[in-house]
Amino acid sequence: MMGVDFGDILPREKIELESLSGWTLAVDGYNTLYQFLAIIRGADGTHLRDSSGRVTSHLSGLFYRNVNLMELGIRLVYVFDGKPPEMKAVEIERRVAARREAKDQYLRALQAGDIVQARKYAEASTVLKRDMVSDAKLLLDAMGIPWVDAPSEGEAQASVMASEGTVNAVASQDHDSLLFGAPVLVRNVTISGRRKLPSKGIYINVQPEKIVLSEVLSSLSLTREQLVDLAILLGTDFNPDGFEGIGPARALKLIRTHGRLEDVTELKEELSKVDYMAIRKIYLEAPAIRDVKPVWRPIDRDRLISFLVKEHSFSLERVQAAIARLEKSAPASETLEKWFG
Repeated sequence: MMGVDFGDILPREKIELESLSGWTLAVDGYNTLYQFLAIIRGADGTHLRDSSGRVTSHLSGLFYRNVNLMELGIRLVYVFDGKPPEMKAVEIERRVAARREAKDQYLRALQAGDIVQARKYAEASTVLKRDMVSDAKLLLDAMGIPWVDAPSEGEAQASVMASEGTVNAVASQDHDSLLFGAPVLVRNVTISGRRKLPSKGIYINVQPEKIVLSEVLSSLSLTREQLVDLAILLGTDFNPDGFEGIGPARALKLIRTHGRLEDVTELKEELSKVDYMAIRKIYLEAPAIRDVKPVWRPIDRDRLISFLVKEHSFSLERVQAAIARLEKSAPASETLEKWFG
């Protein structure tokens, strides 16, 4: 789990992907690539690979999902994380340790012949490497989809783009975009559809959902500053452990009762161990942000075929069929202002 776990206290609306037609989404790039690497695997947890042994699960997910979204008239701009704030170091190390442990468990499960457990631990051990990100950007270029390297937190960059009207919403699995001030967050955009839960052997339907910040604040009777304080109680990327014994319902009650963390007297000792004012500042003022004006370009058929088929062993027939769909739906090069005009 990355980001804040608000449980079920946030109001959200189940939507159909088609309802986002005409929208422009700032997509959390790292979050999305991790999803594809975790989900697109063989029964025993192995990734898709090309003839040279290079992992292609993330490229497969990125290409075919983008085709689906673009065909619906949804515009995408991918945003990638830059240098994380120093306060995130503890969480980053925790994730590294968790993936390392999951990798050990995966190998043990394989040795024991437990394919179900192997698949589960394989997903948890997912690692996104620099060359994977570089290849993803090359693919986006060939598809005519703009991307942005954020100076720091990608979700902060995407949220400011949404606040300024550069995009309509942020697409991410994490709720942190709301803390950074994104007016609208859409979840499950890149993983919607029928999905199998290997550990349970069942299929579920993952449906996109929309969360509107103004509706969240109104429903919870909180300000955005108070929503950030609530998140700090639950645990953020900058204080991952949160506060013992405090779940979403209790955290909400504490903030409603006291108004701000400084006044939660029963947690005075625990709060003294957390630099919550610095965490607040990260969310409310946002780390460094890049001024961007995304430009969408026509797809490059030859480049796509060369990259996917010749370099990464994709099926020529499948790629050509997807390109044919793209050529009917991808807009010509134009600025976002013209798109909205």
